[in-house]
Amino acid sequence: MALWTIIGAGVVVLLVAAIRNRNDKTCAGYDISMAGNGGQWFMNKKEVVEILTNNGSTVIRGRSMKRFDLRAMEAKLRRNVWIRDAELFFDNNEVLQVKITEREPVARIFTSTGNSFYIDSSCERLPLSEKVSARLPVFTGFPTDKVKVGRADSLLLAHIKEVSLFIQRDSFWMAQIEQTDIVPDRKFEMIPMVGNHVIEFGDGSEYEKKFGRLLQFYKLVLSKTGMDVYERLNVQYDRQVIAIKKGSYVARVDSAQAARSIQGLITSAQRAMSDSASRQTAVNQVSLSSVNNSPAKASTTEKPPIPTVSNVQKRTSNSPKSLPVKGRSYETSSKPVKKPGARQGPAKPQPKAVMPKRSR
Repeated sequence: MALWTIIGAGVVVLLVAAIRNRNDKTCAGYDISMAGNGGQWFMNKKEVVEILTNNGSTVIRGRSMKRFDLRAMEAKLRRNVWIRDAELFFDNNEVLQVKITEREPVARIFTSTGNSFYIDSSCERLPLSEKVSARLPVFTGFPTDKVKVGRADSLLLAHIKEVSLFIQRDSFWMAQIEQTDIVPDRKFEMIPMVGNHVIEFGDGSEYEKKFGRLLQFYKLVLSKTGMDVYERLNVQYDRQVIAIKKGSYVARVDSAQAARSIQGLITSAQRAMSDSASRQTAVNQVSLSSVNNSPAKASTTEKPPIPTVSNVQKRTSNSPKSLPVKGRSYETSSKPVKKPGARQGPAKPQPKAVMPKRSR
């Protein structure tokens, strides 16, 4: 027992001597390393040194190590808006190691008054830099210039962050979404780089599903009709895209409903052809009977036969008002016109909700 006590006391003495010996040494220099932000720095090492040395009034190299208050120096560095974290320590060569983690902006925001700032992944507001201009998704119309915001604006900033991060992860949307406008009810309207239309996105909830529906509409419809046919695309409702054509022509794309509509179209077309053939046969029989019984009146009392191809031609026309729409979609006119004598197919499904054209 006495032996272990002696050994323990010796270890303590050695540690105290080592610490004292270390504190008596002087700083041999400093080494600054910066992490985060993918190599695009909004601060440089010179600015870090200016903070550590109080703009050159404090010496680092040659200063006694025991005179360094490393915790206070770390706290001072963290007070800089661009520094997310700072860690300071001396290595075995008496060199002061300075580890800086810089904040990384994820979106650029313009307020309704025209001021601009960045936000990072923690929704911290960051100023613009004269040295670097980050290429980020742009959001306009933020409702306030205040640094401290209320609950509604805090939720809006969180939605901006999530939507912006999603856009940055996808090269297609990063190239396609030119800017996102914030409307007065704190919902998003996106302006695309290609195409003369506005995307009514709603708020930032379920953003992945909304972008998925929009991508399907691009692939199934706009790839065939062109990017300038529709003036507004509304993707904020679950499992559907509501599109408004120029001239208030409304279309809704619903993948499941579109499949059912196409199948119904095929059935209606087959039924129409069968009915037309039956009517033609009946007309021919009546005409023959009239000729045998009353030749003089046959030409004046019989109605002309119904063409067997009229309905089929109407359904297969390339006119924009024909029922089938390529890409598993269907379109319904806001004012359907019934032509006399045309056989009416099954009732066209109407959209559950259609957003009115918003005045810009």
